[in-house]
Amino acid sequence: MTAAPLHLLGERLMLDPSGALWWPARRLLAVADLHLEKGSALAARGSLVPPYDSRATLERLIRLVRLYRPDRLVLLGDSFHDRTGAARLGQAEREALATLSRLTAITWLSGNHDPGAAEEAHEPPLTFRHVPRGRTGEISGHLHPKAAVTMRGAWVARACFVADSRRLLLPAFGAYTGGLDVRDPAIRGLFPRGARVFLLGKDRLFSFPLAAAAPLSEPPAKAMSEA
Repeated sequence: MTAAPLHLLGERLMLDPSGALWWPARRLLAVADLHLEKGSALAARGSLVPPYDSRATLERLIRLVRLYRPDRLVLLGDSFHDRTGAARLGQAEREALATLSRLTAITWLSGNHDPGAAEEAHEPPLTFRHVPRGRTGEISGHLHPKAAVTMRGAWVARACFVADSRRLLLPAFGAYTGGLDVRDPAIRGLFPRGARVFLLGKDRLFSFPLAAAAPLSEPPAKAMSEA
């Protein structure tokens, strides 16, 4: 996979096609919105879905940690789908979390679905938090950004990063997470001077201006460019 560079307040960050953020200078890896045990929460409400979302999400995360070998992993909140999600983890998923904790130090930030050790993690000049506030140097999640583009003549809608020169919004990393259209005011309002969208691809990212994004419900007229 080929990560795309992003310069934010003088810091060089790398956007991984998996949806993770890698900060080489600090050896810090960050992901947002794992929503572990969403499958079991849905099943409890009568939705029959495969109960393997937590395992798939954690296996992807372990592969990333082994690839980048970070000194620190920051989880930007909503790591569990609800406050009782941790109690519903199966043995395999518990072992996966134990593996993660052996591989690197983990910072658990609180989200609106789950508690964490802290609401923010400050790594000057950047601040990691769950809910974006539109602040300079902010790296956040929560909104699950998703965009649509035409790729080789086919209409594609995928999760994405959204960034300008001052802040960065991460996509949801979890296997069962949905997405919010990047054209929604909740996202556009964070970037009043415009931004770029970095669409997640299998092996690379594809970038285009936020202003060029089309509705998720209809094919866009403008093509994208590779990041």
